[in-house]
Amino acid sequence: MVLRRFAWPYGGQRASFCGSFTGWTEYPMGLVGAEFQVVFDLPPGVYQYRFLVDGVWRCDETKPCVRDKYGVISNEVLVDNTHPVVQPEPSSTRVMSMDEGTILTTVYQLTQSSGVQIAIFRHRVSVILLHNTIYDVVPVSSKIAVLDARLPVKQAFKIMHDEGLSLVPLWDDHQQTITGMLTASDFVLILRKLQRNIRALGHEELEMHSVSAWKEAKLQFYGRTDVAAIKRRPLIHVKYSDNIMDVALAIIRNEISSVPILKSSLPDSSGMPLLGLATLPGIVKFLCSKLQEQPEGCSFLQNQIVSMPIGTWSPHTGKASNRQLKTLRPSTPLNSCLDLLLEDRLSSIPIVDDNGTLLDVYSLSDIMALAKNDVYTRIELEQVTVKHALELQYQVNGPRQCHTCLSTSTVIEVLEQLSVPGVRRLVIIESRSRIVQGIISLRDAFTFLIG
Repeated sequence: MVLRRFAWPYGGQRASFCGSFTGWTEYPMGLVGAEFQVVFDLPPGVYQYRFLVDGVWRCDETKPCVRDKYGVISNEVLVDNTHPVVQPEPSSTRVMSMDEGTILTTVYQLTQSSGVQIAIFRHRVSVILLHNTIYDVVPVSSKIAVLDARLPVKQAFKIMHDEGLSLVPLWDDHQQTITGMLTASDFVLILRKLQRNIRALGHEELEMHSVSAWKEAKLQFYGRTDVAAIKRRPLIHVKYSDNIMDVALAIIRNEISSVPILKSSLPDSSGMPLLGLATLPGIVKFLCSKLQEQPEGCSFLQNQIVSMPIGTWSPHTGKASNRQLKTLRPSTPLNSCLDLLLEDRLSSIPIVDDNGTLLDVYSLSDIMALAKNDVYTRIELEQVTVKHALELQYQVNGPRQCHTCLSTSTVIEVLEQLSVPGVRRLVIIESRSRIVQGIISLRDAFTFLIG
């Protein structure tokens, strides 16, 4: 239990206090000097509270506030046992000191709800992310691939395939800075335009058309009604001194897989060298190591994912999800698969048989296999099935194993798998039948971690 003092220092003739831990029952507050106070002995958790001052409900605007589903605003507080507010009294569980005017009330709670546990865990995560910089996450020595924006498109994608890259920073020699990123999505967009016979880039033009020219041209190729419409925006980047929370939010909110880290203390990053790429796997790996140093954090990580609000689940599991779980059959045209990935902003989609059993996963990055030996010039996306596309992938890169987990897997098991480079999602399967039950992406995991 933790003693917590609540105060109203903004005047008034009389004041009462109520909170979620009192069942919203009012408790009178005592006047101590110039402020009203009340002290509660509470178990760790996240609580909401309000003040009734001279008959009017008030909140302290200098403290965190939340709004419930009915629009009612309350203050919110996290109570943990790392920083007790006042020392406990050695006497009874309910004390009223008339001299001090402070009421001490003990609130008993037999069990903590999972919601409170999650809130406390997220607070620990936030503390770690806010008190460490992305520089702490970057490997001391690592290889960073950068492409010249003047490079022909065809050559750029071939290099990406040969090096196993799904994205790469672009260097503008004229501006002496990183100006953008070339991704597997760009390759998909080029293929779609080529195969729809729109006056864009001819196959032969890929030999000479530069990456920078393509980046400019695609803004004209895609109208507002196109599902893959992309607006011009400045390069999203971070500084090596930025805290990890801000970096992770930049990746999640901009729906990107990584962000360049520039050695710059100025808003304008021009002329500053590239330090590295910040990725969610690297952040998750760093976070896991820090959490496992804390007994409380380590304990929470042993919870099974089925009991946690994480990932996208199939309706037959009985778990609610904000998004619908999408799967495809091997016979689905590759063009339809790519459209779905772009429309729903997905990085991958499970491929299942008629029983819903997992066969494989098709990812946007798999499209890079078509760059090998110019395979894309000899196929029609509308005639190629997902099954055929996966076979091409196997021929180029060899057989592979799907990254999966079970509903009974623990949070730490899932996070450790997702911290491995190249593992961007886990398909949740039933252990015997391998029927797909859900999917957890890196973005799902991090959204769960920070709330």
